Amino acid sequence: MKKVLTAALLMTAPFMATAGADFVKGDRTFAGEAELGATLTTGNTETSSFKGRLNLKHELGDWENQYLLEGLYKEDTGSVTAKRYLAGAQGNYKMTDSSYLFANASYEVDPFTGYDYTLSGAAGYGHRLYDTSKTFLDVEVGPGYIYQRLDTEQALIEGYDTNDSVVAHGVINFETEITETSKFQQRFVADYGDKLDARSETSLTANIIGALAMKFAIIVRYNSEPLDDKKSTDTETNMTLLYAF
Repeated sequence: MKKVLTAALLMTAPFMATAGADFVKGDRTFAGEAELGATLTTGNTETSSFKGRLNLKHELGDWENQYLLEGLYKEDTGSVTAKRYLAGAQGNYKMTDSSYLFANASYEVDPFTGYDYTLSGAAGYGHRLYDTSKTFLDVEVGPGYIYQRLDTEQALIEGYDTNDSVVAHGVINFETEITETSKFQQRFVADYGDKLDARSETSLTANIIGALAMKFAIIVRYNSEPLDDKKSTDTETNMTLLYAF
């Protein structure tokens, strides 16, 4: 199954997107955003944290394609306190200006959850419920599949080394321009099968100068059935510089 989902990720990589005629603004067919944030302290307390994200968009005929790479690393007095890496791809085929079919896949590494990695994929139907020049609201729903491999410690505790589940996959994606130089975004993703895995990202972006902006984001991850000694909810607050191209 790992090979199947890995192949799905590679197959959908050329075809990832969010529906809408303004997916890539203007006459261009390719655009992207690069984010970077870092915090360093020395002296009585030595901490460091790094957050990076690369989000690419590509229009290809009736396909609107998006590619996502994301990484988070935190260290406190020589001990790693957070480490998360994500690669994702989704392909949307436009049927009309407001409806589309989608297929996606992702690979995530987050050892602090007790899993070595998580592979997931889904396919289904998406629809733009609301669309103006400044605001849009998209929803997606369809079946999916999640495969997770436990780390050695958790495998000994739980008595098994892998976990997989067929899930119902749903997405709500909202974006609105507050002013000509700022926007608000809210994205919620949920996968419900043997348990509920959900992720919410709320962000505010404000331009500084030209293509450079400041982004403030709060990310909440929820797992209804965490592994032994793990918490069900993780939160992440970031302030990053964002460059649009």
